[in-house]
Amino acid sequence: MVKWLQTLTLALFITASPTVASALGHAVALMYHRFGEDSYPSTNTTLSQFDSQIRHLKENGFTVLPLSQIVDSLRSEQPLPDKTIALTIDDAYASVIEYGLPKLKAAGFTATLFVSTKPLDDKLPGYMTWDDVRRAIQMGFDIGAHTSSHAHLADLSLEEVGREIAESNARYKSELGFIPELFAYPYGEASSAVREVIQEAGYLAAFGQHSGVLHNFEDMFYLPRFALNETYGAIERFRTLASSIPLIVRDITPRDMMLGDDDNPPAFGFTVDPSIGALSTLACYASGIGRLQLNQLGKRRIEARLPKKFSPGRHRVNCTLPAGSGRWRWFGRQFYVR
Repeated sequence: MVKWLQTLTLALFITASPTVASALGHAVALMYHRFGEDSYPSTNTTLSQFDSQIRHLKENGFTVLPLSQIVDSLRSEQPLPDKTIALTIDDAYASVIEYGLPKLKAAGFTATLFVSTKPLDDKLPGYMTWDDVRRAIQMGFDIGAHTSSHAHLADLSLEEVGREIAESNARYKSELGFIPELFAYPYGEASSAVREVIQEAGYLAAFGQHSGVLHNFEDMFYLPRFALNETYGAIERFRTLASSIPLIVRDITPRDMMLGDDDNPPAFGFTVDPSIGALSTLACYASGIGRLQLNQLGKRRIEARLPKKFSPGRHRVNCTLPAGSGRWRWFGRQFYVR
């Protein structure tokens, strides 16, 4: 009897163990800001770059789906087509409605616009208007939440974070008749405490600005997106990002994305899922530092000790692993030093 129970327990564990990456849904989320605004190269995508990127997606078997549909599939652990793409656009600049959305509409693609409300309320030059946002919805595009003032949330008190959410939700409800279900952290900056506020606010998922691929085992309130701009928008890089697949990891340290004096530099580490295979070609890179020396503990645990502290501001660590057929596995983290 005991032996039978042990066998059954082992069988149930093997069945439930999430180790077969090819059976899971995954998608690549791409993030834009401006289109054809050459004065802002760090957030701009040139029109020729954008045309090339759209053409690549159309000609190479990619499936562009609404971000909300992808989130629903991930939450319910339903499969997604290989090479699924979500297009996201932050901040609602005027060039989005002038150039970006018409090009996507002509291609038959959808996108999600993460809109901060105060710039629209203040009628700041260079931004969309509320009429533009309503027009975008009529064109078939989705709207996501992006706070009221586009603040650095990790620098605010939790009460102030709550006020940003409440104020923006009131404006979405007033102007659009609904409150968005998806959220994007301004600048991709978050902390564990801010993440909890966003989750408790009732959103279904929240997105950062760190590199990586959406998949079933990711934290639904700190999901990755590949950022694109003039410097990082060349078609060669775009091809690599668009065809990326997940590097599934667990037990990530540190858990908090915001670093203080006691944990800077961070003791960065993670455990790689057994489905991934050999790790001999795994590489991790830290912004401002370069390639990191990795220590493999046992078969699956990877740890890296950064040689110096991160300076104040945003810093990324990206890890990649060749997956064959010209494709790469990605996992990334963005840290914030106040």
